[in-house]
Amino acid sequence: EVQLVESGGGLVQPGGSLRLSCAASGFSFRGYPMSWVRQAPGKGPEWVSTIYSSGSTSYADSVKGRFTISKDNFKNMLYLQMNSLKPEDTAVYYCAKGGGGSSYTPPRAAWGQGTQVTVSS
Repeated sequence: EVQLVESGGGLVQPGGSLRLSCAASGFSFRGYPMSWVRQAPGKGPEWVSTIYSSGSTSYADSVKGRFTISKDNFKNMLYLQMNSLKPEDTAVYYCAKGGGGSSYTPPRAAWGQGTQVTVSS
């Protein structure tokens, strides 16, 4: 059974930083692309970033230069370092098994339960 458990969310002031973590189990973690997806209140899901099994990465334009995705294949952990946070980054952030892009996200069944990130002064 695939399990994805996110942690690290919270309340942060604009300009601040947070590091999200995702513990993965139940599948061959190193062999799959992994993504972060977010959903703000009243909006649809938005793809944030993907890291491929090769280690290559891709980012949404809205977070490029501010967010960094990484993974530890030995610990089966996925991370998202978020710097220079803005109020518009406020959302529930989900770890997801599979790749994504500007016009698509991994299927909802492949997401974790999410962690809330709130950027506010």
